[in-house]
Parts: sequence; structure tokens; C-alpha cells
Amino acid sequence: MVRVTVPATTANIGPGFDCLGIALSLYNAIEVEETDQGLIIEVEGRDREKIETNENNLIYQSMLKTFERVDYRPKGLKIKQYNNIPMARGLGSSAACIVGGVVAANKLAGNPLKKDEVLQIAVEIEGHPDNVTPALLGGVVVSHHEKGKTNYVRFPVKEVLNFIVAIPETELSTKASRGVLPQTVPFKDAVANVGKSSLLVAALMSGELDKISSALEDRLHQPYRISLMDSLNNIFIEAGKKGINQLFLSGAGPSIVYLTWDQGEKEKEEQFYQLVASMPEEWNIKVLKGDNIGTK
Repeated sequence: MVRVTVPATTANIGPGFDCLGIALSLYNAIEVEETDQGLIIEVEGRDREKIETNENNLIYQSMLKTFERVDYRPKGLKIKQYNNIPMARGLGSSAACIVGGVVAANKLAGNPLKKDEVLQIAVEIEGHPDNVTPALLGGVVVSHHEKGKTNYVRFPVKEVLNFIVAIPETELSTKASRGVLPQTVPFKDAVANVGKSSLLVAALMSGELDKISSALEDRLHQPYRISLMDSLNNIFIEAGKKGINQLFLSGAGPSIVYLTWDQGEKEKEEQFYQLVASMPEEWNIKVLKGDNIGTK
């Protein structure tokens, strides 16, 4: 039997649209073994009623693609999925399934694929690298996919960083979040994002964390996506009034991350909790750390 654990991820991180991701200390796990009884899929944990237990299961589909690539044919498979990452909340639930499936299939086949080859299959399935790359490798990852190849730079998440994640019970599909984005943006907004994302990566890498607050501003996707949900818009507006500036949408949303690193932020953290609690939806808050190991 093979057991694989995969971290959640938060992508974009404000201005790093489709190129920046960080692995977080929230995990899905899968157990896989070959069997002569065909396909058996069991699911435990949250959202289990939404996860397909047939051939359409994303973990199974990811395993199939990997088996085809390495020319391996198991008689049958028993897959047990332990689901902790909430679905359709911007925390990389699909990326965790894809990476877990590819890694598990590679292990069953005798590990013929190197890590970058595993990544390539995962990117092909997901369509973009910003979630699957940190899910596989851990840490902070800057990635770019072009002409069938993913280039990336990975570095560790600073231990002092805390990711306070506010997760609404309301789902928001990636398709809807993509659909609201404009076809073109003003040149000045593109220039602003280049500068902000570059500054953000440099601050995360160097540890000059005081630069992060100003670097998190985004003009390419967040202003459009927060309009899809009144509470998102209200939280960002009210947080700004209170000087709570280190907020960003996690992935395509609707989860929000408040990034902290200073013990002096406790008062603002409490204000953030109260602000989220005042919204009409039910929200769950998790305080997570960065994960520097990735899939294991």
C-alpha cells in the first residue's frame, strides 16, 4: 500500500496572478493499493458527499494518466481518500488530488518518473502550475508554464509567517472567478502589478517582511473577484479602514488570507476575527503555517 500526503496551497498571493503559490499546513491524504477487484474508492472527511467514487474521481483520473505515461497496468485499484482541504474555496483542493494521484501512481509503478516529470504531468492535468507546484515541492514557488515546459524557483516559507485563513461555507467555482476577469487591463495596472509582485517575491525570499504590506495590492484579479460576493467586498473595505492591510484572496477565492508575522498584530487579528464574524455567511477560521516539505 502507498500513502501520500499533500498540502493545501494558496495561489496568486495578491499581485502574483497565476505565477505565485505557497504550500500550507492543511493536508489531504490518500491510500492506494492494487487489487483484483476492479476499482474501489472510499472517501472520508469534509465534502465527501461531493466527491465522485467512480471513474470520474480526480485522483483516479490523475493516476490513469500517469500509468499511461509509464506504461503500467494495474489489475485494479483501491483508493481511500481522506479529505481535509475544502473544495471550491481557493485552497488548492483539485491540485492536491492531482498531485496525490500522480505521485501515488508513480510509486506503485516503481518510481520511474523524476520529480520534474511528475510535476509536468500534474501541470498538464491542472492546466497551470501555480497550485500544483507548491503542492508537490512545498515552500514558496514562483512558476511559469510556456510551450509545454514549467520553469520555477522554490524557496522556503519563513517560519515566522502565520496564514490566518477565513473560509466561508459559500463555494465559488474557479470557472466563475475566471469568467469575471476582463479581457484587457489598463497599462498602468499591469505595470503596477509587475512592481508589486516583484517586491513581494523579494520580501518573502529575503525576509524583509515589512515590505509585504504594500506589496500585496493587486489590480489584475482581486478587484473583479471580490465583486462576486458582497461579504468579500465588505471585508476588504472595512479591513482597510482598520489598517488591516495584509489581506489577499486565496487563489480564485472566496477564502481570504490575513498574513501576519508580528506579535504586535494581536489586536488587529482580533479585529479581523470580529469583522469576519459580522458577515451573514458562516465562516471558519484556520491559523496555518507554511509547509516546506510538500508531498510526502
